[in-house]
Amino acid sequence: MKLIDEQQLENDVIYRFNYLTEFIGFDEEDRQALQSVADQLLPIVPELVDATYEKLFSFNCTRRHFVPRQFGYEGMELEHLEYLTEESPTIKLRKSHLNLYLTALIKGPYNDKMVAYLDRVGQVHTPEAGIKHMKIPLVHMNATLGFLSNAFIHAIVALRLEHQQESAPLSAFNKLFWLQNDLISRHYQRDFDSHIHPHGLDSKDSHE
Repeated sequence: MKLIDEQQLENDVIYRFNYLTEFIGFDEEDRQALQSVADQLLPIVPELVDATYEKLFSFNCTRRHFVPRQFGYEGMELEHLEYLTEESPTIKLRKSHLNLYLTALIKGPYNDKMVAYLDRVGQVHTPEAGIKHMKIPLVHMNATLGFLSNAFIHAIVALRLEHQQESAPLSAFNKLFWLQNDLISRHYQRDFDSHIHPHGLDSKDSHE
């Protein structure tokens, strides 16, 4: 039985990622499987970005979160939801960020720098990143990640590869999205824990 330091699991993202990859089984074969379809998937990234934003814009509960000023956007802030379109400067900026993100998922490399980037994806959607008004509910993060995961499945199937060539990247992307899901959820769990135990887990109240 392998011993895991559970405190380090919560505080050290690299340690956490390494534990998850070992548990889930995301290994070198998976990395090679991702690389095997990278050149074929990269050209369709803009289509995936457009499809994702079309989906996000089809619900008021997801669309409304693009009205407040976004991180990195210096232009005019829109005041009303109906003024927001996919051609709005702030949306074009967000689309460029999603384009870079999907490209990184496809290309790798899946090293410590990538882990920090994937962890940051979760952090920037919460006040933990330093933007007080930025708190995208976890349900919408999960929904978007599920949409993207399904989009990648369809994209790989559309390549019409041989069975073995197809199953390996499908499995690898499935694992990768579960890893990303954890690196998003952990920032929401921290916020939840801070409300349940505002003085820390070692406080007197936490034992009563």
